Amino acid sequence: MAYSTLAAFISLFFFSAFSLTSSVEVNHDGRAITINGVPRVLLSGAIHYPRSTAEMWPDLMKKAKAGGLDAIETYVFWNAHEPIRGQYDFSGNHDLIRFIKNVGDAGMYAVLRIGPYVCAEWNYGGFPVWLHNLPGVNELRTANEVYMNAMQNFTTLIVDKVKKEKLFASQGGPIILAQIENEYGNVYEPYGAAGKAYLDWCANFADSLHIGVPWIMCQQKDAPEPMLETCNGWYCHQYKPRNPTTPKMWTENWTGWFKNWGGKDPYRTAEDVAFAVARFFQTGGTFQNYYMYHGGTNFGRTAGGPYITTTYDYDAPIDEYGNVKQPKYGHLKQLHDVLHSIEKTLTTGNITTTELDNSLQITVYALNGTSTCFFSNANETSNATINYKGVDYDVPAWSVSILPDCKKEAFNTAKVNTQTNVMVKDSAEKKASSLKWSWRPEKIDDTVVLGKGDFSANQIFDQKITNDVSDYLWYMTSVNLDKNDPIWSNNMSIRINNTGHPLHVYVNGDFIGSNWTTYGIPKSVFETKVKLRHGKNQISILSAAVGLQNYGSFFDMAGTGLSGGPVEILGRKGDETISKDVSSHKWSYKIGLHGEAHKLFSNQSRFASQWQSDKLPVNSSMTWYKTTFKAPKGKDPVVVDLVGLGKGFAWVNGNNLGRYWPSFLAEEGCSSDPCDYRGPYTNNKCVFNCGKPTQRWYHVPRSFLNKGDNELILFEEIGGTPANVSFQTVRVGSVCANAYEKKVMEISCHGRPISAIKYAHFGETQGLCGSFKKGSCGGAKDALTILKTACEGKESCSVTAIEDVFGKTNCDGKKRKKLVAEAVCSKIL
Repeated sequence: MAYSTLAAFISLFFFSAFSLTSSVEVNHDGRAITINGVPRVLLSGAIHYPRSTAEMWPDLMKKAKAGGLDAIETYVFWNAHEPIRGQYDFSGNHDLIRFIKNVGDAGMYAVLRIGPYVCAEWNYGGFPVWLHNLPGVNELRTANEVYMNAMQNFTTLIVDKVKKEKLFASQGGPIILAQIENEYGNVYEPYGAAGKAYLDWCANFADSLHIGVPWIMCQQKDAPEPMLETCNGWYCHQYKPRNPTTPKMWTENWTGWFKNWGGKDPYRTAEDVAFAVARFFQTGGTFQNYYMYHGGTNFGRTAGGPYITTTYDYDAPIDEYGNVKQPKYGHLKQLHDVLHSIEKTLTTGNITTTELDNSLQITVYALNGTSTCFFSNANETSNATINYKGVDYDVPAWSVSILPDCKKEAFNTAKVNTQTNVMVKDSAEKKASSLKWSWRPEKIDDTVVLGKGDFSANQIFDQKITNDVSDYLWYMTSVNLDKNDPIWSNNMSIRINNTGHPLHVYVNGDFIGSNWTTYGIPKSVFETKVKLRHGKNQISILSAAVGLQNYGSFFDMAGTGLSGGPVEILGRKGDETISKDVSSHKWSYKIGLHGEAHKLFSNQSRFASQWQSDKLPVNSSMTWYKTTFKAPKGKDPVVVDLVGLGKGFAWVNGNNLGRYWPSFLAEEGCSSDPCDYRGPYTNNKCVFNCGKPTQRWYHVPRSFLNKGDNELILFEEIGGTPANVSFQTVRVGSVCANAYEKKVMEISCHGRPISAIKYAHFGETQGLCGSFKKGSCGGAKDALTILKTACEGKESCSVTAIEDVFGKTNCDGKKRKKLVAEAVCSKIL
């Protein structure tokens, strides 16, 4: 409790100073960022404002603050703010200024990563596609005058808006760091001299803006001064800045990973994240940012990739819906409290490191006769005993112990004393069939039969020519054949070379097939047999982009849609194949869907009444569905279960929830073994959800809902049934908690009563949450009775794991005694 109290005092002190001071001097030395001359340990977390709603922001900030963070980091998303050149949007969840003010109101600092390239699994890396189509722009992120002028204009616009509201720390605001460009060092070598010239230009341009706080360049080992280089990754303890005056900073500690359609769910343990953080601070780090702390949702068409899912949960400490994810959130909070309590020692103390055998390490920070110790064990399998000044300390494999006074362990990364929340979804309707549906077809005759478009050319364009105003682009051409044509035969097919985004192909008005790939496969060839006729044959291909590429050297040049083809008609006669390349034929193009143009997703549309309620089609492609529903009661987060549907978009009261694709199953390959936190993490470790829908549930923020009737609109692209669609709320259903001996077990149902204690034991427990059983030893008193008395009927309770409470145990000295419990949370508030 002493560490938590001290951390709260430090937080209150700096918040008070921040609130009352007209300006703050932010600088740095070789060890740390300094604020008003004081070196700081700074713990930050990424929350991207467009991936949540403005109504969610204050609660997210409150939870981040309570979790022990000092700062919130966000990118600035150019294509969200300027989707059309010269037309800006800073409203709703694009209100950057409001977001930064919310950060300040929570008593926290802000880190503003302007970029304006962001990567972030965001559509086109945050660039607006019109930028790609500007005359004179051959490539982005290089020494191209047209691109750099546009980048300069937007970055200056953002800086001026922030300055106007006095949000930089030098003006008394919360922003203590800003970033120009993003991870350019990972990709810039292929750009050659032009890349180096662009890098230098970025640094000079940023410095010329005179924002009064340091600029950073992440993953940029040769960052030009005065830019500060930083590290990104799952681990950054081995990173060392090249410039001795640059502090060791970690801008992206990946708390999990993103999901792609067809991919498995990521899971990074609380133990491993804490291990990475503790190792970073053990080795001289002083600024660390979680990517992500709250991942959120890729609403609308913002997901990149291509093939990034609508959920961007990222296995972050605060989940997609705004719930704290235990034990990750609580375990890291305890670590944060300890790190804050030793801030001065970490930022100014003398460092001595001793390497021991078997991947063991002792690091001592000494200051004014006091010292703080880190004991690390990087061995992946073997626990260790470290003897320090005649005292033995137990350090489990793949863990770090922190001893603020070099005597008593205050925290070990592998010893989790925080509860695990088991989330459940409660149905908001008695049964899914209670939703009454109406429908209407997407009108496609003009495109698949007549080939009518908005413009035409004798070439196959990349889909980015549309400036990305829709996922959908119709490519249409016709082929005239007669019986004497060399390719004519009874065995004909069409071959379409494409970029891997979904395609739906029609010939002479008939649907003949679809094609798509998955994440990381940028090329595909679709070929299928086709029946053609003498005379005119109409070929219509609907490209359905699923996010534009967001990362890599020259990522902006990656193809989308058909992107040049070629498209060929093949005729086979015996062992002879003759092809006709139709790529240079006249192609007509139509951007978007008929229903998009008529805003069928909005009840304000003048076409909103033209829906049918009889003969509801199922497994029908290119179909719109509509239903009404009541908002679920209470304040729990709301999701819509779209199981049974194919692929498309969902809107609630005109708000685009994002792409849905529950028919795209996650690949196989999950292990049935329990996840072992020990050993380096990768995005393929501890995955789950194999063989199930990649994403079944979709977030419906409470701010999207009306008190009375609400409207759900679906556009079903490939065929499915809405019969099983239902709305559900998400809450903590049960809690599993444990506390090592002499630690305090805390159980909370997050505002709900604890309705029952299902299991409790002090000593040795075997099994996992939901299937605990007593081990070979335990306390003399009945732990279940003790916890029932202490906890049932309360919203939270705490019990100390000691023999004075639970009786003397019969455990030998080799077994680590723990208090373990499972509690059920009431459904009723």
